Amino acid sequence: MKALVTDSEYTSLDLEAEVLAAEGHELASASCRTADDVIEAGAGVDAMLVQYAPITAAVFEALPQLRLVSRYGVGVDSVDAEAAREHGVWVCNVPDYGTTEVSLHAVAMLLALLRNLAGHDREVRAGRWDYHLGGDLRRPSSLTLGVVGLGRIGRMTGVRAAPWFGGVVGYDPHLPDSAWPEGFERVELPDLFARSSAVTLHLPLTDATRGFVGHDLLGRMPTGSYLVNTGRGGLIDLDALLEALQSGQLAGAALDVLPQEPPPKDHPLLTHPRALITPHVAWYSVEAEVELRRKAAQNIVDWARTGRPTYAVVEGG
Repeated sequence: MKALVTDSEYTSLDLEAEVLAAEGHELASASCRTADDVIEAGAGVDAMLVQYAPITAAVFEALPQLRLVSRYGVGVDSVDAEAAREHGVWVCNVPDYGTTEVSLHAVAMLLALLRNLAGHDREVRAGRWDYHLGGDLRRPSSLTLGVVGLGRIGRMTGVRAAPWFGGVVGYDPHLPDSAWPEGFERVELPDLFARSSAVTLHLPLTDATRGFVGHDLLGRMPTGSYLVNTGRGGLIDLDALLEALQSGQLAGAALDVLPQEPPPKDHPLLTHPRALITPHVAWYSVEAEVELRRKAAQNIVDWARTGRPTYAVVEGG
């Protein structure tokens, strides 16, 4: 069987090659940016390992031999899931490789906003030593934390941050009451934003969630609130976010993900004093990267051996 790494940011693919070679499978690599690139590189390929390359309906049409797509990461929004289903192609991910890292990053961003660490650091480096310059800081025990999405990462983030806050409210339409975390009040989305002075986002990107954090939800938040996003960049309407920062509706926003990565160099968020931005690094640790890459390759091995990948998102034929 032949597998292709369509694209990756890794300097070497030795880990993937080792996992596949142990079962006698061949691995090729490419640097695909477009669907046409994928089609050209994917001739004769049975399975693909994908990071950012778009796997569209045209890819499935052009490559009938392709039977499985395994994505490096949790989200599979770069893969046309419906087209994969129509063509009987398995789509799989690695949902559990960076739970601790992303949760840690989300909590770190949240605390950095609450204490305005970036602002104080900026003032000191400019030669100004005055705690007033960082603005008013609130005691977290007087605030409510809102957690949007209570999967592995959202739940861990909420549980770890909860002791500092006066209360935690959560929203997740897919989580049954029997699995609801203790101490989290279940509320509807508009109520969560209206009651929360700090909101952290942990949802996948779908047609229903794309840009859903916009003027309406942000406008419901208490004046001087905070927003953290370590989920998907497309969840937030950035124009609405900028307006909320400019008006003071938001006292700060921390983003590890953006709709376009990297962002345009002249994007106003990059110079906004109350925006904290990191380069889609929340998932990363040395250990998490190794786990991600091995499990993404193992999806292919398990499928070839048993007919089913470890972490199926779309059932293939």
